[in-house]
Amino acid sequence: MGFDLGNLLQQYLGGAGAADPARAEQDFGNVAQQAPRPALAQGVTEALRSDQTPPFSQLVGQLFGRSDPTQRAGMLNQLLANVSPAMLASLAGSVGNLFKQDGQPQVTPEQAEQITPQQAQEIAATAEQLNPGIVDRMGDFYADHPTLVKALGGAALAIVLGKIAQSHQN
Repeated sequence: MGFDLGNLLQQYLGGAGAADPARAEQDFGNVAQQAPRPALAQGVTEALRSDQTPPFSQLVGQLFGRSDPTQRAGMLNQLLANVSPAMLASLAGSVGNLFKQDGQPQVTPEQAEQITPQQAQEIAATAEQLNPGIVDRMGDFYADHPTLVKALGGAALAIVLGKIAQSHQN
């Protein structure tokens, strides 16, 4: 018997699926493989913005701590892509000389390993203050890393699944 994405997602419409976080974790793995990428990105963004989950910066710090060096570098490069030169100079001072001061910052996986989850959380908080659209960019980034998204936990995954269900319904 085949996997029925539509029936599974019906459980998450209106937040009903949030009652069982363990089930949401299991279901997310199946849905992430079959859902359209834009729907997955929207769902992750919704979870990052939700008042039912920790603040955006805290979630980024949590995910950063569970990421491999390449993912960490990708996360940091997303966060730093639209910040001011003054912010880059400030960050470079607080975490060492990791960033190119001329042009676009580019953090390598080796450099990303030198940054702690707490520092990533601080970078995310500052980036969000300067550019609230960074939440959308990070949601899009995480859509390419569904295994990492599972680290958000069942409650956040239920939000992701609910948003995917809404987009699947339309």
